[in-house]
Amino acid sequence: MLIALMAFDKPGALQVRKDNRDAHLAYIEATGVVTQAGPLLDDAGEMAGSLVILDVADTAAAQDWANNDPYAKAGLFQSVTLRAWKKVI
Repeated sequence: MLIALMAFDKPGALQVRKDNRDAHLAYIEATGVVTQAGPLLDDAGEMAGSLVILDVADTAAAQDWANNDPYAKAGLFQSVTLRAWKKVI
């Protein structure tokens, strides 16, 4: 099941993102369920959120992944949405 995780950073949290980026990328690699991912950008071109496509068994597994992401544990996000996603292209 593909799940799109859309997360928006708290205002002024760019340094939190930078401080935890290596751990976040290591988590992506270690878990093996991310098919696509990248930062969302603000108007100035700075990282301001995340879009992650997860390939997991169900929504509960996606929520577990999201809860254990180092970014989430660092309190980076203002909001996180998980939504089933269908790849077309």
